[in-house]
Amino acid sequence: MFDTIILLTGPAEQSALSAVLKSHNPQLTVHVVNNLPTLEALERRVLRRARLVAFLTPLIVPQRILEQLCFGAYNFHPGPPGYPGWVPSHFAIYDEAKTFGATAHIMTAQVDAGPIIGVELFDIPREIGVLGLERLAFTAAAKLFWALAKALATQEQSLGQLPIHWCGRKSTRRMYEAMCDIPLDITNEELNRRVKAFGVGHFGTYPTITVNGYRFRYVKSEDEKVASPPITPAV
Repeated sequence: MFDTIILLTGPAEQSALSAVLKSHNPQLTVHVVNNLPTLEALERRVLRRARLVAFLTPLIVPQRILEQLCFGAYNFHPGPPGYPGWVPSHFAIYDEAKTFGATAHIMTAQVDAGPIIGVELFDIPREIGVLGLERLAFTAAAKLFWALAKALATQEQSLGQLPIHWCGRKSTRRMYEAMCDIPLDITNEELNRRVKAFGVGHFGTYPTITVNGYRFRYVKSEDEKVASPPITPAV
C-alpha cells in the first residue's frame, strides 16, 4: 500500500515541500532526506511502501534503491528537456538560449533520461546572468512541483507521461571544467561568452588561462559586481 513519500531535497525546501504534499494527503508519511547515507539507511519495508521525489538535488539515487521503490521515483530538474545534465543554466547562458525552464521526470538508473511527466518553460530575459537564470529555473520547478503535488501524494499508479523527449547533449562537470580552461588563442567574443556563463565559479571552478607555466584565474571585479545587480524572479 502506498502511504509514504521519501523527499530528497535541500534543507531550505524541506518544510514547504513536505507541507504541500501532506495538504493533499494528511495521512501521508514524509521521510525527508538530503544525503545519500540517510537515504541508504531507510529500511526495505519503508522503500516498498514509498515513492521517492527528488527536488533540485545533485545526488544520484543508486539503481538498487530505485528497484526497491514500489511506487516509483520522480525528479525535478532545473532545466528544460533540451538541457539535461549538470548545472544546465550555465550551458544555456553560453549557448545564448532563448527559452529555459524545469522538467519533472521518472527517475531511471541513467541520469536525466527517464520519461517526462511535466515541463514548465519561460523566455529568458535579455542580459540575464547565470544566477538570475537559476532563480527563474527554481521558480519554474516550484510551479511544476505544486502542479504535480496532488498526484504525487495521492495517486498510487504511475503519473502520466508526456510525448516529450530529452534532447541535446547532457552536460557534465568535466564539460564545465573544459569550458573554464581558456586557450591562449581565444577570441574576445568567445572569452566574453565563457566568462558570462562560467565566471561565477560553480564549485570553485573559474575560467583559468595558463601562460608559461603560470595559471591565472578570472575573478569578477567590484565594478562588475555593481553593474550586475541580482534579479528577483516573478512568483
